Amino acid sequence: MECDALVVGSGISALAYALPIAEAGRRVVIVTKREADEANTRYAQGGIAAVLSPEDSVESHVQDTLKAGAGLCHPEVVSTIVQESRAAIDRLIGYGVQFDRRDGDSAYDLTREGGHSQRRVLHAGDITGTEVMRGMLSALEQLPNVTILEQHCAVDLLTERRLDALRVGPAHRAPRTSNRCLGAYVLDVSTGQVITVLAKAVMLGAGGASKVYLYTSNPDVATGDGVAMAWRAGAEVANMEFIQFHPTCLFHPKAKSFLISEALRGEGGRLVREDGSRFMPNYDPQAELAPRDIVARAIDSELKRTGNDCVFLDMTHLDAGFLEKRFPNIHETCLGFGVDMRKEPIPVVPAAHYVCGGVRCNVDGETSIPGLFVAGEVACSGMHGANRLASNSLLEGAVLGHRAAAASKAFFDAPLDAEGLVDWQPGRAVPSDELVVITQCWDEIRRLMWNYVGIVRSDRRLLRARNRLQLISEEIREYYWNATVSRDLVELRNISSVAELIVDCALRRKESRGLHFTLDYPELSSGHPQDTILRRADLI
Repeated sequence: MECDALVVGSGISALAYALPIAEAGRRVVIVTKREADEANTRYAQGGIAAVLSPEDSVESHVQDTLKAGAGLCHPEVVSTIVQESRAAIDRLIGYGVQFDRRDGDSAYDLTREGGHSQRRVLHAGDITGTEVMRGMLSALEQLPNVTILEQHCAVDLLTERRLDALRVGPAHRAPRTSNRCLGAYVLDVSTGQVITVLAKAVMLGAGGASKVYLYTSNPDVATGDGVAMAWRAGAEVANMEFIQFHPTCLFHPKAKSFLISEALRGEGGRLVREDGSRFMPNYDPQAELAPRDIVARAIDSELKRTGNDCVFLDMTHLDAGFLEKRFPNIHETCLGFGVDMRKEPIPVVPAAHYVCGGVRCNVDGETSIPGLFVAGEVACSGMHGANRLASNSLLEGAVLGHRAAAASKAFFDAPLDAEGLVDWQPGRAVPSDELVVITQCWDEIRRLMWNYVGIVRSDRRLLRARNRLQLISEEIREYYWNATVSRDLVELRNISSVAELIVDCALRRKESRGLHFTLDYPELSSGHPQDTILRRADLI
């Protein structure tokens, strides 16, 4: 298969990239592991932050973002993305996305979330991500030059150096000095066939990696595929130690990973102990509206101190009719699990939610590999620093995806040098009769990451995790090269790589900053804060 742009993923960042390119008449192929609307974006409840109110300002939004980012945000990136927030919202509305408006008023109903000094979060009820996906996918369906490959899984990126390493083609040819991205090998999950997709530009918008943890708010697709593939191809990776744990996921044995939006606290929700007493004022002056890292650590501290399984989010002091109207999805879901938020507090616990690090890129989504672009949770642009401000994720994905589309134009007229290209070679791999290896390794990685690399860390725990991960990774590597490739195997391989990157970055940071809190270095380091940047010596 050949195209101008290959897009891996189908969330807001991937679609913000694909739409303008397709509208310009270029050929776009989108690869998504399940259905097109199954992405992290779909599960975003709270909304998207943007400067729309006359009481708000770009400077205020920038300062809130920098403060939450604990000194590691790149101010010029933050400023650019926030300045373009209004244009991003206008594009979403143009695609048909419908945000809530105030009763009897044409103005948008803006809410406030933790860390924000103003009400600046647009939403569509409490299912904002679902509405964003609906509008953008509907707009994409109107374009004839887009192919969406559902139930397809990207296995590995194709680069010039990878082709040289395969030693196919004229033996006398000298190795290329560049490492341009040329496309990817893609698995058709339904048939087991691996196809080769050549592309002049490749966008990784494959979402997050929080399924690396035992407890997470993320859907099953969030296995770090984009970060792992880019790392194997030789791209720089940064700041993977900063994992945001959402403070409030529903605590129920059958709820799995249902998120209780920060917007509930923005509308006056109170975090309380089992006896009904509040505790957040003891941890931060902003109480329930403190940034997520502070709230998550406070809950973790309360659980360790009391030995309880959860804390509670109390909304019972608010009007019942307001709760039903403002949070219809959360209200109905909680009722389904026997919790009436109008009459009783909601049991909640923290869960892995968002990776602030990722593939290192600039404000145009350009990585260290020419022709490879990233946006959204795959990317580490400098927007989020050491802790992401609530509802800045959809904003970054929308802006960075659009800017990456503009930057990709430089590659569309340049010919691909794919000499030596061969289709996927399975070698001696055979269908496995030991799938228990996948489930065992998967469960072991997620549990050890939760226990050793969670909200509060120590060097001893991190070293234990690294040593065990090295053994698991070797087991996975041997299994991978001997078994026929499958989606489960691809995801396991990727989640193993991401786990090692998180631990490596965490061991390198000798301080506590933002989302990374370690008992061995509880204070901020002196001097100018630095990103944790990993560069792979072996670029194959």
